[in-house]
Amino acid sequence: MMLSNTPAGLWHNSYAPGAVKIPREVPELETLRLTLKRFTAKDFGDLCCIFGRPEVTRFMGDGLPTSPLQTSIALESIIKHYEIHGFGRLAVREKATGRLIGYGGLRSLDGVPELVYLLDSPYWNRGLATEIGAECLRHGFEDRGFERIVAMTKLGNIVSQRVLAKLGMYCEGLSNYYNCDVLFYSMLRSAFTHRNVPMVEP
Repeated sequence: MMLSNTPAGLWHNSYAPGAVKIPREVPELETLRLTLKRFTAKDFGDLCCIFGRPEVTRFMGDGLPTSPLQTSIALESIIKHYEIHGFGRLAVREKATGRLIGYGGLRSLDGVPELVYLLDSPYWNRGLATEIGAECLRHGFEDRGFERIVAMTKLGNIVSQRVLAKLGMYCEGLSNYYNCDVLFYSMLRSAFTHRNVPMVEP
């Protein structure tokens, strides 16, 4: 993927193989209400349910619910991503029930760590996306040693834009991926160190 209309130096020192810590095993992250662990093939059924909701996939790809075949391909890609890059999307589970409710993590965007997250609709409006994002940023900067993490949202995804703002990510402006206009965000390790972000909303 190529990002157009990008400010000079966007990719500088963001992620360079050999310059960051590569874990031997996929980490297990934890927040007040959630756990983030490695996806397995056993998550296929639950993921099909989540990806089958139109409201959940509204800002994913073409905006349509995903078929079981598409979900299977996506799950295989998520699992392989860790093998290739040493980081990726993790399965987000609610501590109270152990239920899979979405994903969150960092994936490689042309070699740059990109913050991504998705929640099943029954778990919206609880501050969980902010909780996921904060822990993923912490993991990227503190555990992995990244100097820069990016994120992007479609223009209509106002809720996600608010989450990224709460996380303290800087909006660099309008960019385009796959002929889709997006708002592009970034954060430096130095900005993360001095941020003031609520881990859980009231």
